[in-house]
Amino acid sequence: MPNELPENHNTPAIWSPKLVYWLAGICLFAGVLVGYLVRGSPRYSTSRTGKTKLAELPAGIPKGHPTPTLEQMKQLADKRAEPLLAQLKKNSKDKKTLVRAAYVYKSAHQFQDAANYFRKALEVDPKDLAIRTEMASCLYYSGDVDGALRQLQESLLYEPRDANSLFNLGMIRWKGKNDPVGAIAAWQELLRTNPKLDRKPIVERMIAEAQHQGEAP
Repeated sequence: MPNELPENHNTPAIWSPKLVYWLAGICLFAGVLVGYLVRGSPRYSTSRTGKTKLAELPAGIPKGHPTPTLEQMKQLADKRAEPLLAQLKKNSKDKKTLVRAAYVYKSAHQFQDAANYFRKALEVDPKDLAIRTEMASCLYYSGDVDGALRQLQESLLYEPRDANSLFNLGMIRWKGKNDPVGAIAAWQELLRTNPKLDRKPIVERMIAEAQHQGEAP
């Protein structure tokens, strides 16, 4: 990832390239994906748009259909992943196919399965920060908060100024560990190392929210 953040910054594939969804309500963090910060994200995806949102049903379920159970979504993901898994039997180190399989499971809210495929992709290319941050997000949503933090911290070993890693590190410290002080530290480092960040007002607002929480009895 580049040191500055132009419009085509290479951000993790799980995030929407267009919008910062949590602007409408910071306190609704648990209902949105972590790290909608920078636009211009190229995606490893099986769909044309490449969009993956927790609020949407996975592909293959028509609109108006009753909300499926997680088990039904798992079955759908397994079916959609079959051709990808067949490719992986021929070449288990195919990074692109591993990541595509991860997104199939992530779009179906099967976050542990998705994290496993992201992990295998990282074994092929451990320096791919986009994949590592994707994996961190899946670990967070599967309940492994400490594992998510470890992945973000490892990303920062490769690129200490990576904006999305720093932003997500703050969010997970704040909401996952109830550590507003740690969150503020991460976001202040984000602003310090990315002076041209176009989302600076948003980050400053997050810092203010965390400071208010830290001051509350």
